[in-house]
Amino acid sequence: MLDTNPIPKRPRVIIVGGGFAGVNAAKSLAELPVEITLIDRRNHHTFQPLLYQVALAVLSPADIAQPIRGILRKQKNARVLMDELVGIDTAAHQVELATGACLDFDYLVLATGATHSYFGKDEWAKFAPGLKTIEDATEIRRRVLLAFELAERQMIEKGWHPQLNFVVIGGGPTGVELAGAICDIAQLYMKRDFRQIDPSRSKVMLIEGSPRVLGAYPAVLSAKAEKELTRLGVLVRTGVHVTDIGPGWVKIGDQQIDSVVTLWAAGVQASPVGKMLGATTGVKLDNRGCVIVNQTLHPPELPNIFVLGDLAHYEENGKRVPGVAQPAMQMGDHIGKIIAADLTSRPRPPFHYFNKGDLATIGRMDAVANISWPFHAKLSGFVAWVTWLVVHIFFLVGFRNRLAVFATWVWTYMTFTRSARLITGDQSLIGWTEYKANLKGKS
Repeated sequence: MLDTNPIPKRPRVIIVGGGFAGVNAAKSLAELPVEITLIDRRNHHTFQPLLYQVALAVLSPADIAQPIRGILRKQKNARVLMDELVGIDTAAHQVELATGACLDFDYLVLATGATHSYFGKDEWAKFAPGLKTIEDATEIRRRVLLAFELAERQMIEKGWHPQLNFVVIGGGPTGVELAGAICDIAQLYMKRDFRQIDPSRSKVMLIEGSPRVLGAYPAVLSAKAEKELTRLGVLVRTGVHVTDIGPGWVKIGDQQIDSVVTLWAAGVQASPVGKMLGATTGVKLDNRGCVIVNQTLHPPELPNIFVLGDLAHYEENGKRVPGVAQPAMQMGDHIGKIIAADLTSRPRPPFHYFNKGDLATIGRMDAVANISWPFHAKLSGFVAWVTWLVVHIFFLVGFRNRLAVFATWVWTYMTFTRSARLITGDQSLIGWTEYKANLKGKS
């Protein structure tokens, strides 16, 4: 006798975002009887901790990016859509995509990350790009390298060139790494490539509004980082705030500072998906637009909608879990445990963040590391730098990427050459004319 009972429907899980949280969420569901759809505007996952090395011409974009389809190729219950979320209907359990498609879900995982925050001064963005995507990194690389090329051309054509001043705004890990890397590229990697200018005479300024750089790190490591930046030639200014940015200049209070390239590493805000969810459901958001979630990583009102990574505001022991790669990956991994519990009618396990430590490079063969696991240690200098190398190689997605990055690093640090110094796109530099005029008038 034939069994006429319908085959049970497999729960549909839609994951929006192909970053650390989204990819790890998809992987955590690999062995569960669910149908997964991962949606992202881009077709690749980016290893964001190494974006600054693309921006400063150490690595190529392909070294730190991996196609999402390739990552999930062997996962039979997962499919990938290159599209963008534009609407959420929580009553109908549907999402609307930019292409017009509407997809049903039983579980929705929002992991769309964060973007730059210019604190209400969005007009600053064209003068001071931030660093969140591959596109941002290649634009920063274009501007930094173009500044040296234009100075060389100016020297040949006019017999003089303006002093090259670079300004990095924000003294967190990204700002510290950018400032140190600009010094490295100017003093070590480009000085033999130009005939008319001396790149090593370039100046780098790092501006931080709080009393010290790397404010989230222990004070002893913050002090060591500032000391090493100063040794490299970076002028570190703390406790001051930028009041305006324009073509070829930055203002601190009433003081105008000439800047051939200005980079932004001072603030982030949640992706617009947080406000979209807040507007349609009334869930609570914090002042950055992040969705406030409970111990099972969802707003209390929406038990089947999870929010992860930079988009989530999750507090543990009275402190907010930081919006960096570690907690994003752990949140993604935890989604599998939660949905597995639902499928077997067990209580959902609460999420607990396991902080393994923080790492930041300062310059060539120098870093600071606040290690929490497998032992507690505060490291700086060469040992911290080696730790940083090993950790980042380990967490890169894909054997080819690990091998390529390791080979590139070995070649770079042994030969003092960088193979990724390519200028693509527009050959003009915003603010160059104004910058030259300002400095010529002062000479």
